[in-house]
Parts: sequence; C-alpha cells; structure tokens
Amino acid sequence: MPVPQLSDILAEYEFLDGDDRYRLLIDLGRDLEPMPDPLKTDATLVRGCSASVWVYPTRSDDGRLHFLADSNAAITKGIIALVLATVQNETPEAIVAIDIQDALAPFNLKAQLSSNRTQGIPNMIALIRSTAERLVA
Repeated sequence: MPVPQLSDILAEYEFLDGDDRYRLLIDLGRDLEPMPDPLKTDATLVRGCSASVWVYPTRSDDGRLHFLADSNAAITKGIIALVLATVQNETPEAIVAIDIQDALAPFNLKAQLSSNRTQGIPNMIALIRSTAERLVA
C-alpha cells in the first residue's frame, strides 16, 4: 500500500474535529506496513516514548530509505505513520534536508494530544535523521 502524501492527510485532518482526528490517526497506524516481530528488538526501540515504538530502516537498491515501524499503542502508531509520511522512500540526502518538525507543525499535535503521546516524536525524528545522516556521510 502506498504511503499517503502528508498534504492529503493534512487536508482530511483539518476537516475533522477532535474525536475524528484520533480515529484518523488510528487508521493511519493501522495502515502501516506490518513490522515483523523479530525486528522489534532493543536496538530498534525508540527511547523516550511512553509507549513502545520500534523503527527499522531498510534501503532499496536505488538507495532510498524505507522504514518499518510499529507501536503497542494505536494513537502512537498513527503518529509514527505521520512522521513516516514525511520521509518514506526518500533518499538519505532528501531526508536530511527535510524539516520533519516543520512538516508536522500544521497538525498541531501538542494541542490535540496529551504530552505523554507527543513526547517521543522528537526521538523518532532524531532516529530517522541520524540514520539518513550516517548514510550521507
């Protein structure tokens, strides 16, 4: 299943109110590509998240990064899907150039969700960015 464009997700998100926004996030998380359980290890665990979050990078033959991700919390899994919509299947150079926080700003997640739910977002972004930076270097 192709990753939806962030602009398409935002258009739908802005049209919705609070509870429906939660449902949209949950649906986005449900639509994430399944992450095999053997990849859910301490090495792929994102630190600082209230829920368990795993992110595993893979690289295609043409050098683009593709991330597998999962969480044990439905809303958090939806947030991961939003983050991945900004970077999925991009080159490491493109990912380094993307301001993921800025791309997610229109969603105003801090106002929509508890701080518990959003505290791990910078750590997810840092993990994705450091993966890309390592490959650019």
